[in-house]
Amino acid sequence: MSRQQRQALDALLRSAPRSETRPTPEQQRTAFATVMTRPAPSGVTTRSTVLGGRPALDLEPAGAADRGRLLYFHGGGYVIGSPDTHVGLVGELATRTGLRATSVDYRLAPEHLFPAAVDDGLAAYRDLLATGADPREIVVAGDSAGGGLTIATLLAAREAGLPQPAAAVVFSPWVDLTLSGESMRTKEDADPIFTEADVRGYADLYVGAGDRSHPLASPVFADLSGLPPLLVQVGANEVLLDDAVRLAARAGAADVEATLEIGPGLPHVYQSEHGRLDEADAALDRAARFLVGHLDASLTEVASRG
Repeated sequence: MSRQQRQALDALLRSAPRSETRPTPEQQRTAFATVMTRPAPSGVTTRSTVLGGRPALDLEPAGAADRGRLLYFHGGGYVIGSPDTHVGLVGELATRTGLRATSVDYRLAPEHLFPAAVDDGLAAYRDLLATGADPREIVVAGDSAGGGLTIATLLAAREAGLPQPAAAVVFSPWVDLTLSGESMRTKEDADPIFTEADVRGYADLYVGAGDRSHPLASPVFADLSGLPPLLVQVGANEVLLDDAVRLAARAGAADVEATLEIGPGLPHVYQSEHGRLDEADAALDRAARFLVGHLDASLTEVASRG
């Protein structure tokens, strides 16, 4: 979301009739969809489907590879957003990887509190495996809260005894719902999109009176051992900067291959500015190379053993 998009979103919310000081979740969802939704890239076919018992959106780029699958979790603070609002971003990543992607419409708060989203993420991943997908042919990605959900899903899969996918990419992941990162305060003036109060409001709706340090709510506090290779991309000008930095550091300390990229002067999920911002397109290119590179390595290993 750019500064201009944030201003447009704020204007829509201010104009919406409401009985409370804070916009309702439904008002936030409508405004977010109006401002953020971008069409799928040319050549990407979309169709509604179901995965893990939840509605989902399949995105298939022209000439998609016969093997490999991208599982995506959208952002929105666990309160707003959907596969439709993120069809442009997911379509761009699908196009660059050449993979069929599935974006999951997991349950949102406050109607469905933590751990509903994690349960849906695990169910989606489990369903892929149950329908014959080789985990070594699966890659996973997500942005913001969807980035946190990506890591939580991998942790839940590990605890369930399921094999890990080939790799994962997260954009500006929200992985600390306790808001303990220093950047939550030191980057507040630089962040054109969020304040600490904004982020806390989403945490209130998602976790309620629950434990915000639970490793599936705040994966930065989890044991990350056994997770697949991880690429973390974040902007320097965002309050979630320390979430990303600490996630990559903890993954590395747990002997996970972890790559951290910090974009100077860039905001939260700057990749959504694809086609408008050179840095966004370059970041998506690097993310695609990372995913495909690990997917190819995994498939090569499978072939050598066969």
